[in-house]
Amino acid sequence: MTGPVRRRPAARRGRDRRARVLPAQPGARYAEGRHTTAVIGGGIAGLAAATALAERGVKVTLYEREPYLGGRAGGWPTRLRDGSTMTMSRGFHAFFRQYYNLRGLLRRTDPTLARLNGLPDYPLLHADGMGDSFRHVPRTPPWSALGFVALSPSFRLGDLRAMDPVSALPLLDVRVPDVYQRLDDTSAYDFLEAIRFPQRARHLAFEVFSRSFFADPRQLSAAEMVLMFHIYFLGSAEGLLFDVPRSPYPAALWGPLAGYLERHGAEVRTGSTVEHVAPARGGGFEVAGDREERRHDAVVLALDAIGLRSLVARSQRLGDPAWRERVARLRNAPPFLVTRLWLDRPVAPDRPGFLGTSGFGGLDNISVLDRWEDEAARWAARTGGSVVELHAYAVDPGAQRTAEERQLVEQLNRVYPETRAATVVDVRHEWREDCPLFPVGGYADRPTIRTSDPCLVVAGDAVRTDLPVALMERAATTGFQAANALLERWGLRGQTLWTVPDRGRAAVLRKAAAWAGR
Repeated sequence: MTGPVRRRPAARRGRDRRARVLPAQPGARYAEGRHTTAVIGGGIAGLAAATALAERGVKVTLYEREPYLGGRAGGWPTRLRDGSTMTMSRGFHAFFRQYYNLRGLLRRTDPTLARLNGLPDYPLLHADGMGDSFRHVPRTPPWSALGFVALSPSFRLGDLRAMDPVSALPLLDVRVPDVYQRLDDTSAYDFLEAIRFPQRARHLAFEVFSRSFFADPRQLSAAEMVLMFHIYFLGSAEGLLFDVPRSPYPAALWGPLAGYLERHGAEVRTGSTVEHVAPARGGGFEVAGDREERRHDAVVLALDAIGLRSLVARSQRLGDPAWRERVARLRNAPPFLVTRLWLDRPVAPDRPGFLGTSGFGGLDNISVLDRWEDEAARWAARTGGSVVELHAYAVDPGAQRTAEERQLVEQLNRVYPETRAATVVDVRHEWREDCPLFPVGGYADRPTIRTSDPCLVVAGDAVRTDLPVALMERAATTGFQAANALLERWGLRGQTLWTVPDRGRAAVLRKAAAWAGR
């Protein structure tokens, strides 16, 4: 490259006028080739860090162990028994409108986000036949909560009268890190018990959030669940409807972004394992991979919890002892299962593209991919069939996997009875156990973006950040923050970030929550 390529903003605020902007730190706009950085991990966090650095002229080498980018939102080709080549992935991901920084990353190659498709509803179904929908719920708090209660059959007047309003007040003024100081030592389950949240509504309104972390509510920090409620419901006016990619993840998202990085001088090395990282004599780091050893001025560790633990354990001179011990204590959430079925006939035409479920054994949601993904739609049109995906989060680690797979399909037949008569053209079962666990009392022990070495930074959804973000948005945000830490050191302009409001929206409710927290 001979000069800077015009940058697009990191994020663009959605409809919420109270969304919070974090201005970029000042500095030079560009410094071609003067600094080198190894970004280890090609998931969302690593891609965000690599993008912000490469746009400012930092020479970036992105190392990714898998042959594909995107991490847990990645995809790879698979050949079906009928000869079709399809893209398999690790399951459904909802791209919520609150994901300002992730959506800003995607805008680098898709300025209008035309590669995303909005689903018309976020329906939820319980095994007793009770259901909920967010389609007609107002998006702006507090009308969102009031509207959901008014429209939902999950809430009865007697249930609401039985709730403990004082114990529930922390929901109304969520701040980071204050929410962790108040609720991290309580489990999500115990918090729901304390506020006497209605049992009928609990499955549909709260466990949806807690199980998004692939964890049982008894294991999950209440602070994380309450933060989720703030991000998606009481703190943001973006609502609970979401977008999904129109094409499989590699085609819609990560292939174009890889090309963008390369046009900015970055080297994208998929299928490249980093064996260890060591401080180099005279400064910087030696990064030893399966191809060669290379020196870099700085390193971004953008790995999942397992990968971070493993690499730090192999890199015995990296970081200080206290940091290494904290990384070693990172825990994984229970395993999860994604089952994708290619069926020889369609599901009923009124089935939604996505359905959250509760009370159907281990089944947590059902996606009908041919409703919104072009590759699946082409296969369904050609064969007269359908492509259906099932998720089971937080599976018992001792469970017999073949039995879990069979039971998941049986629950599909229960929810969508027309699938009982379908022949399975092909099936893929993906078992994974690499999502971070946010256990009760674990917040203070999580690694932060900065380490004792200013040229070694960490990013990912397991990383602690004092911003109201979660899941994929936490990955993207911490990736940009890690890049900002290095850019600040080098006197380069940082990346502007956005978040949902960092406190409750109503002053009177904030005062009430503060009074309750005394």
